[in-house]
Amino acid sequence: MSSESPLQLLLVEDEPTQLLLIQRQLVRAGYAVETASDGEEALRKIASGRFQLLVTDWDMPGMDGVTLCRRVREAPLPGYLYVLLLTGHGSTESLVAGLEAGADDYIRKPANEAELLARLKAGQRIVRLEQSLREANARIQQLSITDPLVGIFNRRYLNEQLMQDVQRARRNARPLSAIMADLDFFKNVNDEHGHQVGDEVLCGFVAIARGVIRADADWIARYGGEEFVVVLCDTDLAGAARMAERIRNACATTPVQTKAGKVTITASFGVATLDGNHAGTHGPIGAAAEALLRQADAALYRSKREGRNRVTVTDRIRFEPRHR
Repeated sequence: MSSESPLQLLLVEDEPTQLLLIQRQLVRAGYAVETASDGEEALRKIASGRFQLLVTDWDMPGMDGVTLCRRVREAPLPGYLYVLLLTGHGSTESLVAGLEAGADDYIRKPANEAELLARLKAGQRIVRLEQSLREANARIQQLSITDPLVGIFNRRYLNEQLMQDVQRARRNARPLSAIMADLDFFKNVNDEHGHQVGDEVLCGFVAIARGVIRADADWIARYGGEEFVVVLCDTDLAGAARMAERIRNACATTPVQTKAGKVTITASFGVATLDGNHAGTHGPIGAAAEALLRQADAALYRSKREGRNRVTVTDRIRFEPRHR
């Protein structure tokens, strides 16, 4: 939910007249209100994660408001749910019990409309602040795993996510492939046109590769300099080799528009796969991920040594361009 979206409020009250009265007050105040007549129904609706504010009566049949507060705090919700408890209990002990159960605030019944809205406005400020902090943390997290130049995942993300993908591939007995790519003679681009054009070429290659891979299944990370790694889940060696060839061909035939004009560059590729018959499927997860990258890198080295602008796989099967 965006920080600009209206807050969603759930009102829980078992007495129909009170429910209708409070609902009308809240709707007049601009809240998007849903209702529930008991704690069990409320908990089912809360589990959807749609609500940011909860106004609940204390005394209800079955699950009372205090138990509902406790269950809410135990639930794995996507964001903070501010809870306002409506109570006819006047003792300090009762109010303390409600707050300790998870209520943020309380208001005595019958609720004064001005007081009810004022307390909810205070709750809004808390919800908005928590929401802003979550969004800021999400942005920081995204920046920490993103290469600032080309806008794809960085080496840190590669190291962490690849191990998770290896673990998932093992658990599901599915192949996992990696393509390592290196732009050919990239230093010449920087020497001829300058580093800004070089940066544009790097971004252009990324755009080309992203246009070829499956957006919902594959991902690409910058390994360093002009080297990139494409991770292909549920893809065997032959499928990964075909994907690498598609990227290679697209790169070789698609000039990158830069401030110095169109620049055509080729790339070399190495492909490796972990599958049920691969030694890398046994032993520590980290060692398997490292072996996958090491073998892809070795295949890439053979592509560069044998003429560049080609795809080499770990078993020496190659896709070579028709025109060199």
